[in-house]
Amino acid sequence: MTSATAAGTPPDPAAPKTPRTPRTPKSPTSRGSVTGTRGSVAALFLLPALVLLGALVVYPIGYSLIRSFYDQSGDSFAAFDNYEALFTDDGIRTALKNNIIWVVFAPTVATALGLIFAVLTERIRWGTAFKLVVFMPMAISMLAAGIIFRLVYDQNPDKGVANAVWVGVHDTFAESSAFPKAHPGRDSPLEPAGGGAFITKQPVGLGTPVVLPLVGVAPDTMPDGARKAVAAEPEDGRVTGTTWQDFTRGKGVGKLGGVDAAELGYAGMKIEAVKDGEVVATATAAGDGTFTLPAAADGALLRLPADNFKEPYNGLNWLGPSLVTPAIIGSYVWMWAGFAMVLIAAGLAGMPRELLEAARVDGANEWQVFRRVTVPLLAPVLAVVVVTLMINVLKVFDLVFIIAPGSSQDDANVLALELYRKGFASDQPGVASAIAVFLLLLVIPVMWFNVRRLRREVRR
Repeated sequence: MTSATAAGTPPDPAAPKTPRTPRTPKSPTSRGSVTGTRGSVAALFLLPALVLLGALVVYPIGYSLIRSFYDQSGDSFAAFDNYEALFTDDGIRTALKNNIIWVVFAPTVATALGLIFAVLTERIRWGTAFKLVVFMPMAISMLAAGIIFRLVYDQNPDKGVANAVWVGVHDTFAESSAFPKAHPGRDSPLEPAGGGAFITKQPVGLGTPVVLPLVGVAPDTMPDGARKAVAAEPEDGRVTGTTWQDFTRGKGVGKLGGVDAAELGYAGMKIEAVKDGEVVATATAAGDGTFTLPAAADGALLRLPADNFKEPYNGLNWLGPSLVTPAIIGSYVWMWAGFAMVLIAAGLAGMPRELLEAARVDGANEWQVFRRVTVPLLAPVLAVVVVTLMINVLKVFDLVFIIAPGSSQDDANVLALELYRKGFASDQPGVASAIAVFLLLLVIPVMWFNVRRLRREVRR
C-alpha cells in the first residue's frame, strides 16, 4: 500500500490492477451429494423412531385389520361377520351406548369444571394451592383411582363416603327407625297388623297398665336415649303402659312378659290407639319405655305402626345398574378436571387484559365479561381440552374394569372393556379385532378435526 493511499488519496486509475482469482462454480453433482448426505444423516436419526413406530403402531393396526376378517380360529375367512356382530351383540351395543354417554358428558363436565376453577383461582389469594389440590389426582394411576372410588361408592354408609354423606343429609330431614328387627316374642299380647305393623289382641282400658314387649334388637344397637325399662303406674282417666326389649342375656335369666332390671325401654317408639280403623290418640315412649294415652284410648286397640320397624335408610346403590356409569364418570371427572384447569389457566394467563377492562368500562358485569369476552377468547384452548378428553374417554378401560362390580359390569360396559372381554375372556379374537378397528375409526375424525384446527392456528 502506497503512502498516498494510506493518507486517503484516491488511487491512480492508470496503475495496473491485480487480477482476481475466479470462483469455481459448484457442480450439480456436488450439490446433490451434500443434500444426499444430509438426508442420510436425518434418516439415520429417524430410523430408531420409525422402527419403534412400525413395530408398536403400524404392525398392530395392520394385523388387527387383517385378523378382523377371520373367524375365531383364524383359519377361515369370515368376511364382515365380525363387524356384523358389532351391531347385533347385546354386550357390544351396550358398550357402544355407554361410550356415547362417556363422549358426550365426561369431556363436557371436566372442561366446564376446569374453566370454572381456572377463572375463580385468579381471584383468590390461595389460588396456587387450590390448583395443586385439584391437579393432584392426575398423579394417581387409574388403578389406584379405581380402588379409591370402589371404596367411596361402597353401599355400606360406614365404609362408603358417598353414602355416608347421602344418609346424613337424608336423616336430617327424615328420621330413620331405631328398631328395624324388633318383633313380638312368645306369648306376646301383640300380633301382626299387616304392612309391618303390630297391634294388641285385646282392647285396653283406663287405669290398667299395658305391656307391649318386643324382642329382636341387640342391646348394643338400642338408641342412645334408651334407659332401663320401668313398669308403668296406673293413672285414673288415662291409659298407661310400657314397651321394652323383653330379653335378658343368659339362659333362664329374666321373666317373660315382665320388666326386668337389665332390660331397656324402646325410647321413641310410637304408639297409636285405634278404634274402628281410625287413630283416636297417639303417644311416644319415653327413654324407659313408658307411655301415656288420654281417655279417648279407652276400649281401643294399641298399634305399633310400621314406621317403627322399617329398615334404616342406607343411601343409594351407586354401583347398581342404573347409576354405575354416572358414578364412574364422576371418578373420571375427579381425575381430569385438574388437567383441564391447568390448560385453561395457561390460556387465561396469555389473554390480553385490556379487552376485559374495556368491557368492564363499557358497563358489562362480570357474568357478561365471562360469557362474551373470556369464553370466546379461550375457544381455541377449550377445543384442545375437549378434543383431548374425547380421545381419552374413547379408550377408557381401567376405571370401568375396577370400579364396576361383577353384578353390574355388563351395565357399565364400554368398547375398550368389551374388547378385552371378547379377546381374552370369551376367546373371540376376530370380534375383538373388529372392535379395535372400530375404535380406531371413531378416533380418526376427532384426530382429523384436531389436526385441521392446529394448522389453522399455525397459519394465523
